[in-house]
Amino acid sequence: QVQLVESGGGLVQPGGSLRLSCAASRFTLEHYAIGWFRQAPGKEREGVSCISSSDDSTYYTDSVKGRFTISRDNAKNMVYLQMNSLKPDDTAVYRCATEIAGVCGTGWELGTAYDYWGQGTQVTVSS
Repeated sequence: QVQLVESGGGLVQPGGSLRLSCAASRFTLEHYAIGWFRQAPGKEREGVSCISSSDDSTYYTDSVKGRFTISRDNAKNMVYLQMNSLKPDDTAVYRCATEIAGVCGTGWELGTAYDYWGQGTQVTVSS
Protein backbone atom coordinates (compact mmCIF):
# COMPACT_ATOMS: atom_id res chain seq x y z
CA GLN A 1 0.00 0.00 0.00
CA VAL A 2 1.33 3.40 -0.99
CA GLN A 3 1.77 5.57 2.04
CA LEU A 4 3.06 9.03 2.86
CA VAL A 5 3.98 9.86 6.44
CA GLU A 6 4.75 13.30 7.77
CA SER A 7 6.75 13.98 10.92
CA GLY A 8 8.51 16.80 12.70
CA GLY A 9 5.59 18.85 13.87
CA GLY A 10 5.19 20.14 17.37
CA LEU A 11 4.81 23.17 19.59
CA VAL A 12 7.23 26.02 19.00
CA GLN A 13 7.44 29.62 20.12
CA PRO A 14 7.04 32.45 17.65
CA GLY A 15 10.31 33.00 15.84
CA GLY A 16 11.29 29.38 16.25
CA SER A 17 11.99 26.71 13.65
CA LEU A 18 10.80 23.26 12.74
CA ARG A 19 11.72 20.84 9.99
CA LEU A 20 8.94 18.69 8.64
CA SER A 21 9.70 15.43 6.89
CA CYS A 22 7.68 13.53 4.33
CA ALA A 23 8.54 9.86 3.94
CA ALA A 24 7.15 7.39 1.44
CA SER A 25 6.71 3.67 1.47
CA ARG A 26 6.41 1.48 -1.61
CA PHE A 27 7.27 4.20 -4.12
CA THR A 28 10.05 6.63 -4.95
CA LEU A 29 9.42 10.28 -4.22
CA GLU A 30 11.96 11.56 -6.72
CA HIS A 31 9.61 10.70 -9.58
CA TYR A 32 6.92 13.01 -8.24
CA ALA A 33 6.45 16.66 -7.57
CA ILE A 34 5.77 17.00 -3.87
CA GLY A 35 3.55 19.61 -2.35
CA TRP A 36 3.16 20.72 1.23
CA PHE A 37 -0.25 21.92 2.29
CA ARG A 38 -1.68 23.13 5.55
CA GLN A 39 -5.09 23.59 7.05
CA ALA A 40 -5.94 25.49 10.19
CA PRO A 41 -9.21 25.01 12.07
CA GLY A 42 -12.02 26.82 10.33
CA LYS A 43 -9.88 27.67 7.32
CA GLU A 44 -9.52 26.23 3.86
CA ARG A 45 -6.57 24.12 2.87
CA GLU A 46 -3.65 26.21 1.66
CA GLY A 47 -0.79 25.25 -0.60
CA VAL A 48 2.47 26.10 1.14
CA SER A 49 5.23 24.88 -1.14
CA CYS A 50 5.98 22.56 -4.01
CA ILE A 51 9.12 20.99 -5.46
CA SER A 52 9.19 19.55 -8.95
CA SER A 53 10.77 16.24 -9.86
CA SER A 54 12.59 17.20 -13.06
CA ASP A 55 14.80 20.06 -11.91
CA ASP A 56 13.83 20.55 -8.27
CA SER A 57 12.25 23.90 -9.03
CA THR A 58 10.58 25.23 -5.90
CA TYR A 59 7.48 27.28 -5.35
CA TYR A 60 6.09 28.99 -2.27
CA THR A 61 2.97 30.77 -1.25
CA ASP A 62 3.67 34.44 -0.58
CA SER A 63 3.16 34.23 3.17
CA VAL A 64 6.07 31.81 3.65
CA LYS A 65 8.57 33.11 1.10
CA GLY A 66 11.91 33.78 2.71
CA ARG A 67 11.00 31.73 5.78
CA PHE A 68 10.29 28.22 4.49
CA THR A 69 12.49 26.02 2.33
CA ILE A 70 11.43 22.83 0.60
CA SER A 71 14.02 20.26 -0.37
CA ARG A 72 14.38 16.60 -1.17
CA ASP A 73 16.92 13.91 -0.38
CA ASN A 74 16.48 11.23 -3.00
CA ALA A 75 18.95 8.89 -1.35
CA LYS A 76 16.74 8.83 1.74
CA ASN A 77 13.48 9.03 -0.23
CA MET A 78 12.48 12.06 1.81
CA VAL A 79 11.15 15.55 1.24
CA TYR A 80 11.60 18.25 3.84
CA LEU A 81 10.04 21.56 4.73
CA GLN A 82 12.33 23.74 6.79
CA MET A 83 10.28 26.35 8.56
CA ASN A 84 12.02 29.33 10.15
CA SER A 85 10.76 32.49 11.80
CA LEU A 86 7.50 30.77 12.58
CA LYS A 87 4.44 32.86 13.33
CA PRO A 88 1.19 32.01 15.11
CA ASP A 89 -0.53 32.18 11.70
CA ASP A 90 1.56 29.18 10.63
CA THR A 91 -0.34 27.00 13.10
CA ALA A 92 -2.03 24.21 11.15
CA VAL A 93 -1.95 20.56 10.22
CA TYR A 94 0.68 20.14 7.52
CA ARG A 95 0.37 17.42 4.90
CA CYS A 96 2.55 16.35 2.01
CA ALA A 97 1.17 15.08 -1.26
CA THR A 98 2.45 13.64 -4.52
CA GLU A 99 1.78 15.09 -7.97
CA ILE A 100 2.14 12.31 -10.51
CA ALA A 101 3.01 14.49 -13.50
CA GLY A 102 6.14 15.59 -11.67
CA VAL A 103 5.61 19.30 -12.09
CA CYS A 104 4.37 22.08 -9.88
CA GLY A 105 2.18 23.55 -12.55
CA THR A 106 -0.07 26.56 -12.57
CA GLY A 107 -2.43 26.18 -9.69
CA TRP A 108 -0.16 23.81 -7.77
CA GLU A 109 -1.34 25.44 -4.58
CA LEU A 110 -4.94 24.35 -5.17
CA GLY A 111 -4.11 20.75 -4.36
CA THR A 112 -6.32 19.29 -7.09
CA ALA A 113 -3.54 17.59 -9.07
CA TYR A 114 -2.22 15.43 -6.25
CA ASP A 115 -2.99 11.78 -5.85
CA TYR A 116 -1.47 10.53 -2.61
CA TRP A 117 -1.71 12.41 0.66
CA GLY A 118 -0.27 11.87 4.09
CA GLN A 119 -2.27 12.12 7.30
CA GLY A 120 -0.54 15.24 8.45
CA THR A 121 1.51 16.57 11.34
CA GLN A 122 0.37 19.30 13.71
CA VAL A 123 2.38 22.50 13.92
CA THR A 124 1.48 24.88 16.72
CA VAL A 125 3.20 28.23 17.06
CA SER A 126 2.43 29.81 20.39
CA SER A 127 4.10 31.47 23.32
